[in-house]
Amino acid sequence: MNKSLSRSIGFWLLLVVSLATTAVGGWLISGQIGTMTTTLLDGTATGVEVYVGQSLVVVGAGVLAAGIVGILLTLGLVAARSLVPAPAPTVVEAIDWTATPEQAPTETPTSETAASSEAAPASEAAAVDVVPAADADDAAAPSDAKPDDSTITR
Repeated sequence: MNKSLSRSIGFWLLLVVSLATTAVGGWLISGQIGTMTTTLLDGTATGVEVYVGQSLVVVGAGVLAAGIVGILLTLGLVAARSLVPAPAPTVVEAIDWTATPEQAPTETPTSETAASSEAAPASEAAAVDVVPAADADDAAAPSDAKPDDSTITR
């Protein structure tokens, strides 16, 4: 699950929210300091502009600091991701759709496969090739053995 950092929604969300938070914090600070400065210098400052303005500057500084921390986290993620080596690409062969599938050789059942087909669940038992008993006896008989006359029918 090695996803590229540039394709991560969380990364871009962190970056955009951090930039927006930094901008809002800077706007709050500059707006309130500008208002306090002009009203204090011309002598028209009220208690609301001075005392509430100071509180809004503190709130703006907190918002600005949160945005800066988010930007630093984003830069830290980029630096950490650059230290992690990229996985080696896997080479995949093209599928030749014109080729015919090869038939797998059938095996005669042994005592191991017979025991495993009895113990296997139904889904696995269906995959085991079952050879009829007559074929199994023929396959088990040695090829150089002579058949007795009682089994030959004419």
